[in-house]
Amino acid sequence: MNSQPAAIIPWLVSAEHTRKTFINSGELVVALDSISVQIAAGTLTALVGPDGAGKTTLLRLVCGLLPADSGHLQVLGVDVSQDPQNVQSRIGYMPQRFGLYDDLTVRENLNLYADLHGVALDQRQQRYAQLLEMTDLGKFIDRLAGQLSGGMKQKLGLACTLVRSPELLVLDEPTVGVDPLSRRELWRIIQQLVKQEGLTVLISTAYLDEAEHCDQAIVLDQGRVLSQGLPQTLSQTATGKVFMLQPATGQLPRNLQMTLLDDPAVADALPSGGLVRVVLRELPANAADPALAGSNPASSVPAHFEDGFMLLLRQNPDNVPAAAPTMQVSTAHPGTSGETIIEVRDLVRRFGTFTAVDKVSFEVKRGEIFGLLGPNGAGKTTTFRMLCGLLAPSSGTLRVIGQDMRFARASARQRIGYVAQKFALYSELTVSENLEFFAGAYGLRGQRRHDRLDWAISQFELGAMLHTPSGRLPGGYRQRLAMAAALMHEPEVLFLDEPTSGADPQARREFWRRITALAAQGVTIVITTHFMEEAEYCDRALIQDAGRLLAQGTPAQIRSLGSRADGGSPTMEDAFISIVESSRRHAA
Repeated sequence: MNSQPAAIIPWLVSAEHTRKTFINSGELVVALDSISVQIAAGTLTALVGPDGAGKTTLLRLVCGLLPADSGHLQVLGVDVSQDPQNVQSRIGYMPQRFGLYDDLTVRENLNLYADLHGVALDQRQQRYAQLLEMTDLGKFIDRLAGQLSGGMKQKLGLACTLVRSPELLVLDEPTVGVDPLSRRELWRIIQQLVKQEGLTVLISTAYLDEAEHCDQAIVLDQGRVLSQGLPQTLSQTATGKVFMLQPATGQLPRNLQMTLLDDPAVADALPSGGLVRVVLRELPANAADPALAGSNPASSVPAHFEDGFMLLLRQNPDNVPAAAPTMQVSTAHPGTSGETIIEVRDLVRRFGTFTAVDKVSFEVKRGEIFGLLGPNGAGKTTTFRMLCGLLAPSSGTLRVIGQDMRFARASARQRIGYVAQKFALYSELTVSENLEFFAGAYGLRGQRRHDRLDWAISQFELGAMLHTPSGRLPGGYRQRLAMAAALMHEPEVLFLDEPTSGADPQARREFWRRITALAAQGVTIVITTHFMEEAEYCDRALIQDAGRLLAQGTPAQIRSLGSRADGGSPTMEDAFISIVESSRRHAA
C-alpha cells in the first residue's frame, strides 16, 4: 500500500492540518491539533491511542457530525465541511453506544434502519439474507434485541449499520465489553467485508492485538498523530528491547511488574503466562542491564504492536507519571492467613423458567484477586449482584465476610465496595459533588468524612477534575472516580464488574497497580473482565458459560486446559476459547 506513488493512491479519507477545539468548563480543549492522515480505498485502518487522544472526535469529523475549526478534510472526494449530508448518505457509522431498540425484534431493528436510510423494499430481502448469514443472526430474527447477549447486540448493530451497503464503514470501539469469542466473530465479519467486498473500514479500538492485524495503524495522543503506517513498522521499533522475565521464587508476576514499572529504564511491563513481559526504553548493553538484574535469566522475545505502542507513548514526558500511582489504605485488613472471605456453594439464580446461574461453587481467600470470566450472557453479572447483596439467590449457600447474604445483605454491604459494569455515578454532578454524596451515603461524618475525601482526591489524582461534571470526564478519570467512591468507606471486599472495559493499555496498567497494592494490604478483590490478559493478575479465576462452572484454578492451571493450532504455549485467551467452545460442542 505505502509503496505506491502518493499522487495515484485513491485516498478515501484525507485530512490536512485539521484542527478541532472545544470549550470545557470555560477552558479551551484542543481535541485535534492540526493533524494530517490518509486512508486508502479497500483497506482496514485502526485508530488507537490513550483516553482523550482525539479518536472519537476524528471519527465524528470524518462522518460529518462535527465541523473542523480549520484545515481540510475530504471523505469520498467530498469536502465534508461544505457538504456533510453527501458524506453521511454514503457511509455507515457505528458509534460506541449504537441505538438498538430493545423492545423491537432483530427483524424490526433492521427494518427501522432500512427505513431511516431509504432502502427500497425490493432490495431488503437479499441484503438481509447476506447480513444475517454474515452475523449468524438468522435463527434469532424474531428475538427481541433486549434478549440478545452483548456480542450478539454488537453484531446486530453492525448489521443495521450495513443495511444500505456503505462506501466507507466507520466503527468506534465496536468490541468494547465483548467477550473473546464474540470479539473474534466481529473481526471475522469486518475482515470479510474488507477482503471479499472491498469495503474501506476505519475502526477505533482499545485492543492493540486488533490493530496488529490491520493494513494501517494511526496512533493519536493528545490530539496529535504520533505514528501512521504499517503496524509492523511500529512493532519493529521495539525489536531487541522485549524480554520475558521469570519472577523470583515465591514472587507473584504482578508484584514483579510493579517493581519493573518503577525502573526508569522500563517502558512497559505486563504479566504474561506466569512470567513478566518487559519492554526497555533502549537496547540493553548486556544481560546485566539494571532492568533485568535480580531476576532469573531473561529471554529475548519478538516485539508486538503493543510493545511499540507503549514505547512510543513513553517517549512523551507527559505520559510518564511523576510518581507511580500507589494505593495506601488507612486500615489494612491482614486477617488470618488463608481465611475464607467468600464462600459460594451450589449457587442458583432463576428468572422464571430461565436459569442464569446453575449450581456454581467457589471460595475466595482474604487478600486474593479472584476473576470471574465468561462470554457475554454467561451469568457473571448475576453472580456479582448476588455476591453484593443486590439480588437474592434462588437457592444455594452464599456467605461474604462470614455473613449469609440471603439474610444479612444490608449489614454486609457496609463492608463491601462495588463498581458496576456501567458508570453508575451522577453524570450531572461534579467530581467533588459525587464524592461528597457517596461519603454521606456511607455514613461518614466529621473529621473522618474530611479525611476520606482528602484520601480519595489524593490517591486517585482527581484534584484537577474536581469541578468537572462526571459525565464529561475522559474514560480513565471516570474509572478513577468510580473506584474512589467504592473505596470511600474502606471496604474489606471490592467487587469490580468489567472496570477496564474500553480503557486504553496505559490506563489499565495504572488501574492494576492500584488493585495489586490493595490486595497486598488485605483487601479482597473479585473482578470480571473481557481482557483475558488481565486474568494473569488474578491468584485464581473461574470460567462459566450459560450459568455453569466450566473451569477453576490458578492462571497456570487454566492455561493448561487450552491449546493452540500452531502447537505453541496457550495464552489465557486461547484457554478461554478452547474451554468454552469444547463445552458448547458437548452441549449441542
